[in-house]
Amino acid sequence: MAVFALLLPMLLAAQAISDADRKRFEEIRARHDRGEKISAEDQRFAQGIIARMRQASPAQQNTEYARTHPPRESTGLVPLPDLGTGMYQGEQGGLYRGGQNTPPPAHLQAGLALAKGIAPLDTEGRPSLDGRIVFLTIGMSNTTMESQAFLKLAAADAAINPKLTPVDGAQGGQTAHITADPQANFWKVVEERLAAAHVTARQVEAVWVKQANAGPSAGFPAAAKSLQADLTATLHNLHDKFPNLKIVYLSSRIYGGYAGTPLNPEPHAYEGGFAVKWTIAAQIAGSADLNYDPSKGAVRCPWVAWGPYLWADGTKGRRQDSLVYTREDVGPDGTHPSDAGRMKVGRQLLDFLKSDPTSKPWFLK
Repeated sequence: MAVFALLLPMLLAAQAISDADRKRFEEIRARHDRGEKISAEDQRFAQGIIARMRQASPAQQNTEYARTHPPRESTGLVPLPDLGTGMYQGEQGGLYRGGQNTPPPAHLQAGLALAKGIAPLDTEGRPSLDGRIVFLTIGMSNTTMESQAFLKLAAADAAINPKLTPVDGAQGGQTAHITADPQANFWKVVEERLAAAHVTARQVEAVWVKQANAGPSAGFPAAAKSLQADLTATLHNLHDKFPNLKIVYLSSRIYGGYAGTPLNPEPHAYEGGFAVKWTIAAQIAGSADLNYDPSKGAVRCPWVAWGPYLWADGTKGRRQDSLVYTREDVGPDGTHPSDAGRMKVGRQLLDFLKSDPTSKPWFLK
């Protein structure tokens, strides 16, 4: 029934919903997410609960969410690079297919060829020794916070190409569903920020995208598939709006186990990594909707690959490095990064760009 598409992972207002009703509602939602048939009686019950939920204020919803979802230092979920050929709800780990954490050789070679073609451009997009290489960031509130930290780190790093102009195009509240819309005001603000940096859309040659959707309501893989569709549409917009764009790096969210609101908690923060993986895998598999090679048909998209994989299991961390996320790495809502969390992500992005073979040729001197 259509009503179940509206089931939100938010708290039921404590003054309005009894513990027994809350438990029954969550059981119905769990059965729905597993694809089980829901009886007419349970559908009517869920409709009534949803109506009462809508009457609760956002503050009530968040308070109740925080009460029943205490912060967790670990979820037990396995970071995709560590998961490798292991499985999560029927989906294999790794950043790329086959449980691998590096792109297939042919895809990497294509990225390297494009990277070598990134050079300073004038404001009209023509090669110029006096031109600029624009690296643009795209995403929502977390992304702009982390981009600002990255900009500070990059400005103090003497190894970075002096011809590079990084621009933060990410904006608060502008989720993947919004950047998927070519007419969204988001893109007008991006134009304004480019102008403020004294560069143009024709000088944008590389982009970092970190996106999510607010209040994901479906289980896995439905919510992640919806995010994948929005990422694909966002890539189409990037191709259409920045004619000299060659490379896009995608990242998913940081740890969400401390979330005190239903904005984007676990396991959705973790599962967003699959949306990124599937998007990249579709391009590698030859999807016409994500084609970047003019020899294979109409170009719809830039070349895409993983940027830094940012998720780690809270204080448990991950095997590949010493990255952990503590409660101090996020702000009061447990979702947006604190100053420490912002710098942690900014450093990961900087280190990635300084070390990845497809970014070193144009990012460093």
